[in-house]
Amino acid sequence: MNSTASHNAVSTTPGRHDHPPQPGQYRQERPVRRVSLLDRAALHLGVALIKWGRRPLDVESRERRARRVELHIARLERERATERWIRLNLPLR
Repeated sequence: MNSTASHNAVSTTPGRHDHPPQPGQYRQERPVRRVSLLDRAALHLGVALIKWGRRPLDVESRERRARRVELHIARLERERATERWIRLNLPLR
């Protein structure tokens, strides 16, 4: 037996497989499933309920928010004044 003949019997071609050939159509066409109007409405209702459930429970009033901002600005001004006083009055290191 010729050694080259035995090498030709085994193919390394990428398209070659040792199993029997498959039918021509690999994917079977499935009918398209449409989402019903009831399912879409239920989805929207569920999303709305989740959003409603995650809302903040303690709504801050305008006055309270304005007061918080004023306190923050006042604190920043005090810190700047303290830093300025330190720079002007303490000796250099």
